[in-house]
Amino acid sequence: MLKTDKATENSFWEELKSIPGGENLESCIQCGTCTGSCPTSRKMDYTPRKIIAMIRAGMKEEILCSNAIWLCVSCYSCTARCPRGIQITDLMYALKNLSMKYGCSRNKGEAPVFYRLFNRLVEKSGRLNESRLIVESALRTNPTQLIGLTRVGIMMMLRRRLPIFHASIENKQELRDMLTRLREG
Repeated sequence: MLKTDKATENSFWEELKSIPGGENLESCIQCGTCTGSCPTSRKMDYTPRKIIAMIRAGMKEEILCSNAIWLCVSCYSCTARCPRGIQITDLMYALKNLSMKYGCSRNKGEAPVFYRLFNRLVEKSGRLNESRLIVESALRTNPTQLIGLTRVGIMMMLRRRLPIFHASIENKQELRDMLTRLREG
């Protein structure tokens, strides 16, 4: 359980309003365009429209511990169609980060594991190592799926669609420093 009080709810609201496009959260008219545009809303426990209403109501724990934020596929349909200019996809990214920060992402399936690994691998080398991401993600969530992925992986490598060795950027420390500054706000 998250510790929530009025001050925590206000800081949550302020934190979300400070992300790009978040300043428009107050202007949401609850028209439902975001939910109607979302290809995964039927699978979410709370639709994008409901998430915004819950943010306004200060329901931090319910939002951060929901599956809705992990089902966002970043298609930007909601953001592109919002008549008030609310950047809902960016909001979902911010909510994923907060969910991990507060420990609500545990036991939410494969998505948080994949998200953490993706971020860690990019931070480590400056580029994504797809094969390592797939293998590590499978090992942490469902190792048996590697059996089915092995043939596909080999075929992709033979066709040079999945590199065996991955490149790295030159100034990795600069990237890490930049990411640290971003996390600190």
